[in-house]
Amino acid sequence: MQRTQLMRGVSAGAICLVLISGAAQAQDALPTIDVAGEQKPARQKEAPPGFSDEKKEMPVYREPTGQTFTTVRSEDFENTPLFTIRDMLQYSPGLSFKQGNGPRDIVVSIRGSSARGGFGVRNIVVMEDGFSVMQPDGLSRTDLTDPHAYAGVDVYRGPSSALFGNFANGGAINFRTRTGAEIDGVETGHEFDSFGTINNFTAIGKQYGDFDMAVFASDVRSDGFIQHFDSNTQTVNTTARYRVTPDDLLVFKGIHNELFANLAVRQSLLQYYNNPYQTGCRLVPNLGAATFGGAASRAWCGQISSFLNGVGGTSVQNSADLAGLHRNDRRDIFGLRWEHDIDKDTKLRLQASYDDKNIFQPAGSNFLQDEPAVSASADITHHDTLGGLDRTDYFGLYFNRTRYVSYSGTTIPVGDGAWGATTNKQNNMMQNLGARGREEFALAPDVTAVLGLDVELSKISGYSESMSYSSAGTMSSWTGVVANRAFWNFAPEASVVWRPWPEWQTRVRASSGFGTPNPSMLFVTQQGTFGSNIGLKSQRNTGFDIGVDWTPSELLKASLTLFHEWYQNEQLTQTPGAGLQSYTFNAPNSIHRGIEATIDYRPFDGWRLLANYSYNDQKFTRFVEQLGPGSYFDRSGRQTPNVAPHELTARIGYDQPDGDFKGLGAYVEYSFKSSYYLDNSNQLTIPGYGIVNLNLHYDAALPDNPLLLKNISAYFGVQNVFDRTYVASASNITNTLAAPGVENPYGVLVSSTGSIYPGAPRAFVGGVKFKF
Repeated sequence: MQRTQLMRGVSAGAICLVLISGAAQAQDALPTIDVAGEQKPARQKEAPPGFSDEKKEMPVYREPTGQTFTTVRSEDFENTPLFTIRDMLQYSPGLSFKQGNGPRDIVVSIRGSSARGGFGVRNIVVMEDGFSVMQPDGLSRTDLTDPHAYAGVDVYRGPSSALFGNFANGGAINFRTRTGAEIDGVETGHEFDSFGTINNFTAIGKQYGDFDMAVFASDVRSDGFIQHFDSNTQTVNTTARYRVTPDDLLVFKGIHNELFANLAVRQSLLQYYNNPYQTGCRLVPNLGAATFGGAASRAWCGQISSFLNGVGGTSVQNSADLAGLHRNDRRDIFGLRWEHDIDKDTKLRLQASYDDKNIFQPAGSNFLQDEPAVSASADITHHDTLGGLDRTDYFGLYFNRTRYVSYSGTTIPVGDGAWGATTNKQNNMMQNLGARGREEFALAPDVTAVLGLDVELSKISGYSESMSYSSAGTMSSWTGVVANRAFWNFAPEASVVWRPWPEWQTRVRASSGFGTPNPSMLFVTQQGTFGSNIGLKSQRNTGFDIGVDWTPSELLKASLTLFHEWYQNEQLTQTPGAGLQSYTFNAPNSIHRGIEATIDYRPFDGWRLLANYSYNDQKFTRFVEQLGPGSYFDRSGRQTPNVAPHELTARIGYDQPDGDFKGLGAYVEYSFKSSYYLDNSNQLTIPGYGIVNLNLHYDAALPDNPLLLKNISAYFGVQNVFDRTYVASASNITNTLAAPGVENPYGVLVSSTGSIYPGAPRAFVGGVKFKF
């Protein structure tokens, strides 16, 4: 009866409007719109936006009032194979993804923020349970994130440095693990796919009085779907909470991840079209009349250039298998937080963490680095009233620092990534020291305003040495470059949230973000060679968001956000070509604007539609690029590379709500990404694609099982049903010169290597989970 009344009460015009515009997830709106998830109780009319009792118990960063914000909850993906965080986060609007260097190294981008890079996450602050998993140089990697470990993920879209500091010029992401009370026992699961992937994972958790502990562990192994792309990775994730007194809570965090992954060579667009999965490229085959490593071979297989003696002199073309390209990385993070209630309205938080990243990566060139980092923060939150209306005061101080030594070198042509000679050594330090304040105050019972500010000092001190060698293996040259820089940055923020009716909420937000260079950017020139790039500037992002959230009932949730952002000195990273290093430069001005929309609609018992759509229009407005002496090219009006204008993800499914077949369900899912450019001249185009996935699942509760088995679920699916070949990852390609002042055409750029990984072909996936 309730559903019938709802359907009669919502006009056809309103439904069409929502389906066309989609809508962006709840932005600390009232009520909060989550991607599915449990319906929150209706809040009292007299509680202004952002001042519910539930919200006051949270840290300010959890659901910041006025922020363009999404929460993705894990229960919506209980019966879905989850190999990477993309499988969860693809239902948050504004996000895009591409494959990095490794099985779970997913490059996450918010509004195009990290889209230019080929690995890791930049321009986004990444946290887990409020502890930073981004190192002080701004790099995060998602290798250590097994999506089965999390209760939910919070996504903060748009420039957010006022709340999160350096590198939040694109936004932030906070992964939240399950508590011991939420797990309440033992869960074990096993997942597989057609490419030899097996994920065995276990979660153990329990609450005993004032002590709560949750431990997650997984072992993932895969043969990969590309030649020389097999891997294995192990993860342990622990969170413990101890209520020492009614006013004191201790939170301990520990993460360990060990990764070994073989790496394929990234392809040119021509190689991708000819042989996307690099079939038969183990030995760099002799094709036709071509010589070993000749033109025909280079058009078919991704290759690297190695010195014949492993040190210097004569070079040969080599395959990833023969060179032994791989990653062998370890990550350990330990953190402790003390939360103290000074009184019922005031909370103090002190937090410290240690993060050690240890990597060995023969990935074309050899790379070795151990990067320990420390961070500490203190903040105080106070809830009060002003003129009879609610107010929240927040102030915090923070510090983080890393100092590391890294080595780069050559690889021996045949030797499983064996070290040839050291070609570069860096000794770098980077630290950030800052303060932030925030005021959230009600202007009326249905209006809340927010003011925030962050001020930060970042320092980089580095020294880089470069060595080259003769064909005899002796050092022929040595050069040293010093880099000492200090950056002062500040980021204001202001927003207003208005809830005219319980089911409607609107928000207007003006915010800013900044991101300093990291040390490695300062030692590669714009020709891709060793030298000083110390003139690189901090990038800034200033933007406006306007959004509306509509929640007429638990059966329909929708949201729409419009944004317009102005980038200054945007840091773009690209590669000049094979054998050269990626370099970073500033594009003086560009604009980023678009639409983010999402809908969660349950029209009938058991039926559900989830969908989100993102539109990104990003252009250079002032940028003259120099490609050589006297060769300048105006890129104004050109699209910024590696950002797809249109992305859509939609799922429609049915789960039997009752009866003998309760828990039996299925869904069909569609993901679309439009074509986009790879170069600043907008000549090289990556084709768009659409992927269809199918899933069948069964979830059964067994409350009276004598073996203590509480629940069992099984699921099976087909991904990429129509076996589409598509690009899953592409790095920027640098335009080159045919003659001074004349750019090379498409026919030359299409052979530029070091860019592309394909996406997975048709795959059968499945899994089973047990809860005791």
